[in-house]
Amino acid sequence: MTKDRHEPRIHDVAALAGVSVATVSRVMSNPAIVSKAAREAVERAIVETGYRLNVTARNLRQRQVGAVLALVPRLANPFFSQILSGIAEVLSERKLNLLVLDTDGPVLTGRPEALGAWLTRSHADGVIVLDGRLGPELFASVHCPPVVQACEWIAGLDAPRILADNVEGGRLAVRHLAELGHRYIAHLAGPAGNSLSISRRKGVERGFEETGIASEAAELRLSGEFSLRSGNAAAADLLSNHRQATAVFCDSDEMAIGLVHGLAGAGIRVPHDISVVGFDNIEMSAYALPPLTTIRQHRHRIGRKAAETLIALVRQEPCAPETILPVELLVRDSTRAPR
Repeated sequence: MTKDRHEPRIHDVAALAGVSVATVSRVMSNPAIVSKAAREAVERAIVETGYRLNVTARNLRQRQVGAVLALVPRLANPFFSQILSGIAEVLSERKLNLLVLDTDGPVLTGRPEALGAWLTRSHADGVIVLDGRLGPELFASVHCPPVVQACEWIAGLDAPRILADNVEGGRLAVRHLAELGHRYIAHLAGPAGNSLSISRRKGVERGFEETGIASEAAELRLSGEFSLRSGNAAAADLLSNHRQATAVFCDSDEMAIGLVHGLAGAGIRVPHDISVVGFDNIEMSAYALPPLTTIRQHRHRIGRKAAETLIALVRQEPCAPETILPVELLVRDSTRAPR
């Protein structure tokens, strides 16, 4: 069966699985109503014939579904706006629609089966994942459309990744602060185990090594979430346990802006008393008080590249397993030489 030259058809799957075409169709659209034995037989036949991949590619060419699904954590986070804009721009050029699903929304929170249903019922021709907290098992079904990861990535998920150079961003932040004369640089990191937190920490450590301040700053570490609230809460920890710090690198702009607010409430002025650097260059970073020095990642470009990669993947064209895009340091008013 797998050696036939014609493009695999639903009839081929049905014949190999020993079921009717209607049963194959039900497995593809609503697997819960099919017996386990029949479902497993159809799934094996789909894998053996290669039918799923060819059907997905044809769907994209003919726009039978005509949509790409983006999985976004905490949609209210302004970080994602430019990424989604870049994705939508590429899809619009190809007359495709963008569906956005908030993985922190009330429908999906704590319900991986609900997300799995979205992924297996042909609601989209492909998926762009921006949430590194999800498990790879969600995408393991033969019914899941092609997947591309953007910004964050999921350990164990074999899918192309479009990333900013997070290691370089951490390194640039530390070097900037060291060149201003700071020797006690705290690092306000994102969630433990998060792919971004891990990569940016590597950059921080590299910056410490290059500037010779690793022994002095290695223990000036705080942790939190990528949010304003978390950054604000970290101010008390910083002042209680790391008072010697003269500068802080934060893993996100939201954390940095929240930290500045918390420090101001305690009478600590930025940058007069302590310097702060963020990461992301979200829109509000330029309008914070003071305007925030930050690491700029080209989010619109990340979105475009993710969409272009997904379309190539669906069409079974060659795709690089990983694309790392450059970052740059934007110096504003939240950093200065220590007093």
